[in-house]
This record gives sequence, structure tokens and C-alpha cells, in this order.
Amino acid sequence: KAGVIILNEIGLDPGIDHMSAMKIIDMVKNNGGKITSFCSYCGGLPAPEANTNPFGYKFSWSPKGVVLAAKNNAKYLKDGKEVFVPSGNLFDDCSVINVPSLGDFETYPNRDSIPYIEKYGINGTETMFRGTLRNIGWCKTWKKIVELGLLDEKTMDLAGLSFIGFTVRLINKKDANKKGVAEHLKINEKSDVMKKLEWLGLLGDEKLPVTQGSPLDVLVAQLLKKLQYKKGERDMVVLHHEFIAEFKKGKEKINSTLIDFGVPNGDSSMARTVGLPAAIATKLILEEKINVKGVQIPTIPAVYEPILNELEKHGIKFKEETEKI
Repeated sequence: KAGVIILNEIGLDPGIDHMSAMKIIDMVKNNGGKITSFCSYCGGLPAPEANTNPFGYKFSWSPKGVVLAAKNNAKYLKDGKEVFVPSGNLFDDCSVINVPSLGDFETYPNRDSIPYIEKYGINGTETMFRGTLRNIGWCKTWKKIVELGLLDEKTMDLAGLSFIGFTVRLINKKDANKKGVAEHLKINEKSDVMKKLEWLGLLGDEKLPVTQGSPLDVLVAQLLKKLQYKKGERDMVVLHHEFIAEFKKGKEKINSTLIDFGVPNGDSSMARTVGLPAAIATKLILEEKINVKGVQIPTIPAVYEPILNELEKHGIKFKEETEKI
């Protein structure tokens, strides 16, 4: 009624993921086909040469946001059946996928994928999955972090505690030692997970820097301290779509992949891929090159085509591959 557009979900995820997905989906429909499976994976990670710590991760956005995402339930559609994953089992639902030119990554479900079936107009699909991408070993480690109770947001009295004392208190052990932690987690004291917890500082004798706070506060502070980018290091954004499309002549698998790197000592890839879509959309609206009105997300050609074209000028471009199956 006001004759304006309110454009939502115009960053990276959501944002670029919507636009790049709809480009393929509309192409398939325009060629008489239908989507029977759609899996989308996204992650902000260190560039390969900056992947230098045991966690395989560094923060390019809110540390607390990363940690809190581990507390979400998830739901997706697989082979026609809805799968519900409670937050406590999130890291059990972990699989490995290959991203062309980069190699293998772990993926686990990203919240509720089911509403995207309607958003994308693919009601006949048998599979709809949206996943988070991480380097190998992430899920096993974070499952144990969850089991330790480190995502608890309840404030505790931490006065006088060392890190190992804090950690064993979480699991109600009397003796402050690594062996007790390993026994509680049912893993070997010399396992990779224990080495990562030790590297993070959670098994050391150093005193906690605060006297009050939640386990989640302590975890976030340590992650922020240890998982930092060094000067000149690059981050990387990976967005990978896998479609199965069915046509009268047969089936095709369509992959669409974005790999973008940050600029050393300049803008991070996370900043570029989150900020540029919103900035470009604003410019195109002001130039009246996007003329739709009302509350929108970028899933229609009149919105996503000019934005994707402009993003390509900034080097943010997908590589698409198709094979018959």
C-alpha cells in the first residue's frame, strides 16, 4: 500500500544462498524439469593456508552466535521422510561431503530446512537439507563439548577455580584431573578431542579470569582468545548446492559452488558476502532497477538476477557443473 519494498534475508545465509538456489531452480522449471532433491551447505572457515589450529576454525563473525547455533534443534526432509534432530544429538547427525577443488568437509543440519520447500517452490522434492560446513573433526569435538555442559547459560560462582577445576565441577567429579574428564566423556585420555580441549585451555591449572559467569561465557571467552585470525590471514566462505533435477529425458545432478576468500589486511570474505548483497540491493532499489514492492525475500528473478549480476563484478561468482545420472 505504501509503494515501497522491504527486502529481507539479503546477506550470505540467508541471502546469496536464496538467490543462487532460485537461479538453478527456475532454470530447471523453465526447461520442463522438477527438483527432486536439494542439499545446500554453507560455512565460514579459515582459508587453507590459515587453517593452523586444532579446531580447524577461526572467528569471522560473532563467537557467541557460533556457539549458540550448537543449541538449536534441526529438521530436514530425506527421501520423503521428515527427520527431527534434537539439539543434544545435533553433532551425531554428521556426514562428510566433497566440495570441488577444496576437498572433504563435515556437515550437520542447520535448523529447520522444511519451510524452504515452500519458499523455493519445490513441493515435489523428496529431499531438502540445509547444512553447516566445518573442517573434519568438528562434530566429534563439539559433541563432547556439549556433553561437558559447556553450553549451559546458567551463572555460576567461579571464584578461585582453575580451568581444570571448573571443567570437573561441570561433570561432578571430585578429582581435578584430565583422566576424570576423559572417563566422563568415554574417550581415551590421549585422544584428539582431549588434545583439543587441552589446547583450548580447559584442562589447565590457570585460574579463571572471572569470578562469576556461565559455562557458555567461559567457553566463548576461550574460543575468542584462541581462535583468532592473525594479521594478514584470509578467511573463506564456501556455499555449495547439490540438486537432483528430473526431466523427461532423464535425471541430472547439478552442483553450484561459491568459494570466496578474504583480502589479506582488508575485508574478510564474511564481511564481503554478508555486506555486499544488502549494499547492492539498496543501490539497485534507489536506481529503480528493482521495482517490486511489499515485503520480499530475494527469491524472484526481478530481485535476484540483477543482484547476482552485480555480485559477479565483485568476484562473488558460482561455478556450476551438470552431469547426467
